[in-house]
Amino acid sequence: MPAASHANSTTQGQEFVMTRTFDAPRERVFKAFAEAERLARWWGPKGCAIQVSSLAFSPGGVFHYRMTFPDGFEMWGRFTYREIVAPERIVWVNAFSDPDGNLTRAPFGETIPLEILNAVSLAEQDGKTVLTLRAVPINATAEEVATFEGMVDSLQEGYGGTWDQLAAYLAQEHAPS
Repeated sequence: MPAASHANSTTQGQEFVMTRTFDAPRERVFKAFAEAERLARWWGPKGCAIQVSSLAFSPGGVFHYRMTFPDGFEMWGRFTYREIVAPERIVWVNAFSDPDGNLTRAPFGETIPLEILNAVSLAEQDGKTVLTLRAVPINATAEEVATFEGMVDSLQEGYGGTWDQLAAYLAQEHAPS
């Protein structure tokens, strides 16, 4: 992995926690979350292309995007930002959406929570960035919470792949031309 030195994840009750260290200063990692053209280069599942429909990177703002997979399958997603403290913390509610940005169910599971609260903290350590993600379902039924708690392997794979893409993007962005 080009720009990451370690990763680990756990669940603590309903909360999924994952930590990853990136070989990049905190300001660069933060900018990768804050700008549409950067997000489009690394966010999302491995193998899918991201098209940014809109990005208002501020509390109350929305990141609305389309994910297109190699087989042509498309899904839409959105973040609704709750808190942004540059360059150390970003909190957002993640959800699937329709092309107009309206909340929808995940296309692959009726009991997957409609909304997941994500909090990313970024800490600089010796020129590297330690990213800690905390994710927990909100406004969820008991069945949705149970489904979320059973998704640890899927969450590890999904976020792990996304963080792999972020690491590669950060390494490529910093590479000499």
